[in-house]
Amino acid sequence: MSTTTHVGLSSARPVPAGLLRRLAAVTYDALLLIALFVIPTSALMALRGGESVPPGSHLLQALLVVTTGLFFIGFWTHGGQTLGMRAWRLRIEDSNGNELTLRPALVRFIAAIPSIAVFGLGILWLLFDPCKQTLPDRVAGTRVVVTTKRKKTGN
Repeated sequence: MSTTTHVGLSSARPVPAGLLRRLAAVTYDALLLIALFVIPTSALMALRGGESVPPGSHLLQALLVVTTGLFFIGFWTHGGQTLGMRAWRLRIEDSNGNELTLRPALVRFIAAIPSIAVFGLGILWLLFDPCKQTLPDRVAGTRVVVTTKRKKTGN
């Protein structure tokens, strides 16, 4: 009988994720989010009797931000990985290596909005940070680390 177990990092110290790997994961997640955006957009169109949503609709923008928040916060607090993070072997954790609770996940998401909106400077922060943390990571007390591949073991 064969079981799959997660093998931890070889050293006691987790390896921080670099910018390119994070960008690859968020690109994957963005594709999933675009598909999810059909749900609130369709719901709003249904409320408008099938008419299209006017450009710049504040209600639609708010619904898309909430959808994005639910996506990221949900994944971060339930397993520490979005689907993009899983594909690129990344995990988000608190400074002690534990799974995130709601509060730091929410703080990180809220801090990411201006960090991305201001030309991504809060994200590019990791290029100069000694611990490879983005500004949202610093604010929320989180870190993104590289995970190892799952290894099959036999009994």
